[in-house]
Amino acid sequence: MADRICDVIVIGAGTAGLKAYKAATARGADTVIIEAGPGGSTCTRVGCMPSKLLLAAARVAHQARGAERFGVTTGKIEIDAAAMWARVHQERDRFVASVLEEYHAIPDTQVVHGTARFDDDDAVRVGDSRIVARHGIVIATGANPIVPDSLDAVRDLVHTHETIFELDTLPKRMAVLGAGPLGLELAQAFARLGVSVSLFDPSDKLGALTDPVANEAAIAALGGEIDLHLGVEAKAEPAGDGARLMWDGGSAEVDLILAATGRKPALDTLDLDRTGLELDDHGTPLFDHASRRCGDSRIFIAGDANAWRPVLHEAARGGQIAGDVAAGGEPRRVLPSLAMAFTEPNIVQVGTDFPDLPDDARIGCAKVSDNGRATADGHDEGVVRLYGDADGLLIGASIVAPEGEHLGHLVALGIDRGIDVATFADQPWYHPTIEELLQSAARDLAGIKD
Repeated sequence: MADRICDVIVIGAGTAGLKAYKAATARGADTVIIEAGPGGSTCTRVGCMPSKLLLAAARVAHQARGAERFGVTTGKIEIDAAAMWARVHQERDRFVASVLEEYHAIPDTQVVHGTARFDDDDAVRVGDSRIVARHGIVIATGANPIVPDSLDAVRDLVHTHETIFELDTLPKRMAVLGAGPLGLELAQAFARLGVSVSLFDPSDKLGALTDPVANEAAIAALGGEIDLHLGVEAKAEPAGDGARLMWDGGSAEVDLILAATGRKPALDTLDLDRTGLELDDHGTPLFDHASRRCGDSRIFIAGDANAWRPVLHEAARGGQIAGDVAAGGEPRRVLPSLAMAFTEPNIVQVGTDFPDLPDDARIGCAKVSDNGRATADGHDEGVVRLYGDADGLLIGASIVAPEGEHLGHLVALGIDRGIDVATFADQPWYHPTIEELLQSAARDLAGIKD
């Protein structure tokens, strides 16, 4: 069978892959997209959107329980689990359908169904077919959840983010392994829905917070709702109809376990050894962050497949960059990192991380309890930590605060625009708003007195 020749090959039809396809075709490239599954994004199917739907239900229940402190009587709060899950599934499916419309709009002649394997650095095989790319190949295969071997004995009780949203009831007792954004969000959501939740992580950090002050604030805020076990390794064994989690110093019985212990790039089936690419210690190709190009090859990697900033906006932008550059476009600037957990309070990290701060960096701090709007709304836990360099430029932040997601975007914009801390402080910060926390932290960082 003769080779099929095209300009650009995109492997994977998730967020990054679809963006790569659109970017390459926008440049007039004959682009083929290869998809082994149903297509569509992890975010809409089993990620950010169903989790936010669950968090929304949990937030309403939490607010109702706390209404009495504001002089509002609601009566007994009950959770109709079937109705709650029905809304999650219905809205999730609507989001998925919207993404699939984009996928199914691709002409059939440009879609190949099956598993792609590299045959050379410019060609792949899908079954018996060989496809050659004149200009570039974009790897956008996503990532798969990791389930620790320590859960082998109770696998039938273990869920990951790919299965947890298919529930139609709520467990009574639940263990969450992993204190990253996903684990924290779902731990708080289930706890607010009436589930007894224990969370385990071998590190002593929540949400990957490396700033010790911010991490301490997050532990204080979330520890009242979730049974936290940090710095421990938990193992599991069957116990009746459930499982027993054991760690140095204790044990607990649960009905369900959520493994939120990270995701591994889905690269195993690609036969990367045929490409000659340089790989890191985990088997992931080394690549340029501005272009997503792997070394000096014609192969690009974008989205969760590259294990760098595994969040939706980076997957979308990375796919767009990879497809564009593969078709002859130019690399783009690297944006400040922005990551967050949608717990309450939000946990947000922007720009330079705490361990990477230069020796002469300065830190400004503002406590949520000192913010008028936060305390009026009944929130008094958290902290904002702004980082500046020796020249007075804003370079990063660690934020644990209500509505922290909005604060993080402002900081990211300030870093990208090269704003100095004094100018950042001297903005029209409206009163009373949560955003005033940024002003307070910036003034503290710049040494500005009232």
